[in-house]
Amino acid sequence: MSSDAARNMTVPQKNEASRALFDDPLRLLPQSMTKLFSFWVRATYPFDSIGTHLSMHHSTRLNRRVTPGIRLGNFVTFKKDAWLNLWETQGPKIIIDDNCCIGARSVISAQNRIHIERDVRLEASVLIQDHNHAYEDVQKPIRDQGLTPGGTIRIERGCYIGQGVAIVCPQGELVLGHHCVVMPNSVVLKGAPPYSLLSGNPARIVEQLDPSQSGIQSACAS
Repeated sequence: MSSDAARNMTVPQKNEASRALFDDPLRLLPQSMTKLFSFWVRATYPFDSIGTHLSMHHSTRLNRRVTPGIRLGNFVTFKKDAWLNLWETQGPKIIIDDNCCIGARSVISAQNRIHIERDVRLEASVLIQDHNHAYEDVQKPIRDQGLTPGGTIRIERGCYIGQGVAIVCPQGELVLGHHCVVMPNSVVLKGAPPYSLLSGNPARIVEQLDPSQSGIQSACAS
């Protein structure tokens, strides 16, 4: 907890936080490991570029050799068991802008480009990939057929992606306009205009949100 946050807490909140720490002091261990891992990654991994205040859980799957193809902004958070995967590293393939949260067990896999704009929140177990496995040759195992050419994905600012969502773009361009909300367990195969509420498999627009009422949470919950 930062010193500013501690100063802004009320007395009941401070007492509750103290009790939680006293009840389970071992909670400090994974928090310390995450801070140490975040510092190590930011200081030693060769990202295309990286901002300040990275918080990356120590279980995050990230291969050092692919980091030249990754660009991270400020205040980016990766929860437990998140995975960043790239098939090529020429030029930035994964771009995550300021104040984004990547939920636990979420997977971002890029062959061409995936751009997540600022203030986007992914809940747990989200899949985002800009390609698919080829499967047309029925004489050959799918695992031996390689990948489709793929497309590009852009998730614009302020979007909220619910738990278990899959966003897949095997070709072309898939754009979710700013402040879209995707309901849990939906499968997004095509883009949507700003302020859309999407749900289903395949996901469809079920409602257009009122911008004057928008209040989508963008920061990670602790």
